[in-house]
Amino acid sequence: MQSLFLATAVRLLLPLLLLFSLFLLLRGHNEPGGGFVGGLVAAAAFVLHSLSHGVAGARRVLRVEPRHLVAVGLLTALVSGLLPLAMGLPFLSGIWSILPVPVIGHGGTPILFDIGVYLVVAGMALMIVFSLMEE
Repeated sequence: MQSLFLATAVRLLLPLLLLFSLFLLLRGHNEPGGGFVGGLVAAAAFVLHSLSHGVAGARRVLRVEPRHLVAVGLLTALVSGLLPLAMGLPFLSGIWSILPVPVIGHGGTPILFDIGVYLVVAGMALMIVFSLMEE
């Protein structure tokens, strides 16, 4: 059932929810939040869109297969763990940049790991929800 109210609200909420998920990702770098919560909010935005426009419409807006998000997220998290190994440090040690990066402060491998978690959580949640909705 198509709802005009839901479709209009989703049109406004989707960009706001995605922006909020990025805020949670970047805020969680040093405070509560992070990749897991941000990924869930991003997935919720697309789930809301799929409720109003169908799964095919949400996939068109997403433009990336959810399993590709999972693959890229896992690879990103793995790279964040392997970079310290290349420098002779233990796996998943934090390496920080000397120069501060606007918005996130000092960048480093922990934010890279958070980005990987964000992509994995969003991709897995969307894979599950889209599969259930398509049945």
